[in-house]
Amino acid sequence: MRTFIQELLIAAGLFVAVFLVLHFSIRNFRIDGASMHPTLIDEQHVIVSKAAYFRVNASSLLHFMPSVERTDERVPFFASAQPAYGDIIAFTYPLNPSLDLVKRVIGLPGDIIEIEQGQVIRNGEALNESYVVNGDRRTSEAVEVPPGSYYVLGDNRRASTDSRVWGFVRDEDIIGRAWISYWPSDRLEFLQPPLSGDLPFH
Repeated sequence: MRTFIQELLIAAGLFVAVFLVLHFSIRNFRIDGASMHPTLIDEQHVIVSKAAYFRVNASSLLHFMPSVERTDERVPFFASAQPAYGDIIAFTYPLNPSLDLVKRVIGLPGDIIEIEQGQVIRNGEALNESYVVNGDRRTSEAVEVPPGSYYVLGDNRRASTDSRVWGFVRDEDIIGRAWISYWPSDRLEFLQPPLSGDLPFH
């Protein structure tokens, strides 16, 4: 009887551990609308990795290091845990925190982004965006991406409300990186940044 109870407690502990790992590392998203078409379509389901850009509050760690100067700045736990060019990210909509959006990262902190008749120019170099099928002829003045922020665009430029309209995505509003598409079944795939699509023309 004692062995059975021990096994039951171990199984329950493992279940709780797995649940917590999944809860804090991934999240299911349903795409609403056509702003990321053709990469992501309306009603498509994706798994977002919240662990991709894992961050902790530096001040919480400093409780264990009293000799180190305290700060409230949120910093990456791993130095490499930052959004990269071409990443498809999920984030809280800056103008309505009750909504979550999915867009592609175009500009990182410090980048200068401008758009001339639909052509995205980053730091003076025009981008070759092979993932954009339904482009437009819109022009946007040059802006510098501030620290801790990102410039994002939808792949379907004609149907996307993005950084061209409401500005930048703050680091603290990022939920994670779109990782796996699993529904519809014919779109089952890992969602990786383009190998060459988001590169300057040469």
